[in-house]
Amino acid sequence: MLILLPPSEGKRAPRRGRPLDLADLAFPALEPHRAEVLDALVSLCTTDDPAAAAGVLGLGPTQTDEVARNAGLSRAPTARADAVYSGVLYEALDLPSLDPASRRRATAWLAVTSGLFGLLRPGDRIPAYRLSGNVTLPGVGAVSTYWGRRLDDTVRAAAGRGLVVDLRSTTYAAFWRPGPDLAAKVVTVRVLQESGGRRTVVSHFNKATKGRLVRTVLEAGDAPGTPARFADHLAALGWKVEQGPGNRLDVVVGEL
Repeated sequence: MLILLPPSEGKRAPRRGRPLDLADLAFPALEPHRAEVLDALVSLCTTDDPAAAAGVLGLGPTQTDEVARNAGLSRAPTARADAVYSGVLYEALDLPSLDPASRRRATAWLAVTSGLFGLLRPGDRIPAYRLSGNVTLPGVGAVSTYWGRRLDDTVRAAAGRGLVVDLRSTTYAAFWRPGPDLAAKVVTVRVLQESGGRRTVVSHFNKATKGRLVRTVLEAGDAPGTPARFADHLAALGWKVEQGPGNRLDVVVGEL
């Protein structure tokens, strides 16, 4: 099983740790592409006009500290990706508190899409950085398009013959789209809130629900091989699941 996650815009900056080594990251075939994006990002942020660089990165005028941080990425301290990403999904997933067997499954099953690194495993050591998937980076172009042309072989190899559970947001879904031959092996998940007989798509709590869902799957330890079996598996774990169009599953929640 391969579970694709989005990254977190919020990150905890490691205070200590060895500097970034691209050769140590999972999915080594991506190393030259990571180096190209890293060089372009550092070059953009090594500037006498941090406000302009912030604008390119979609940041506000008060976020020029993020530009300075990006300029020093090559020598910045690193930590595990699952410790650096600090957003709602990762707080709900809470990988560090899992039992050892579930942590091992997380290492094998989870992959995070990243504007800077393409695809990561939770244990990859990275610095805190700022590069959203919707940025157009000088020298690279649209980040989503760049990775969208380079991740297919890597994702296919990581998935093997197993099911791909795609929990990415719209921005990061553009980094990899399954070909027709894989459509039957990829399942997406949408979270709906049910209240007063009405259902609505949620945003902030969508991330928290997906984090909790992944946690229960890791703890259970089973790896269903088809979308239908995955839906049955989630139902057995206590989730309310309905089949949507294609291979989309709707997870319906009440109290958030």
